[in-house]
Amino acid sequence: MILNDDYLTLTIGKQKKIALIAHDTKKRELVEWVKENSEELKKHFLCGTGTTARLIAEEAELPVRAYNSGPLGGDQQVGAKIVEGAIDMVVFFWDPLEAQPHDPDVKALLRIAVVYDIPIANNRATADFMLHSKYMDEEYDHQIINYNKKTQERMKAFMKK
Repeated sequence: MILNDDYLTLTIGKQKKIALIAHDTKKRELVEWVKENSEELKKHFLCGTGTTARLIAEEAELPVRAYNSGPLGGDQQVGAKIVEGAIDMVVFFWDPLEAQPHDPDVKALLRIAVVYDIPIANNRATADFMLHSKYMDEEYDHQIINYNKKTQERMKAFMKK
């Protein structure tokens, strides 16, 4: 990783670190999806927010590292783990038709996933495509913008003014 490059290449390992999140109206759908895909998912490290993580652990009988519920900071915890490199992909069944009290946190999580070029599925079809992709069984190199370099360039331009 060279700090002067425009992009930094990061590697997602063969065993993926997957965050599982669902709004209340989508929890049942996510739990069913996990149960249907448990053979594939058990090869990976799973984590999730609050009740979603508990339901998956109980009903799908898979180990899931639990963070706080979304409204209590769980979305922000997942975002922080993305920044740390501790989460490789996110499956977040969200409900676009229901107002969420923690909507700014959800938007922040979606934003940080894009900033760090992390695959994120927001519905069953996308989750199926991700989980059954050839990349699930191999390492994957992805690039993120070198924001340190971008910040330095902005500072230099500002100082010239």
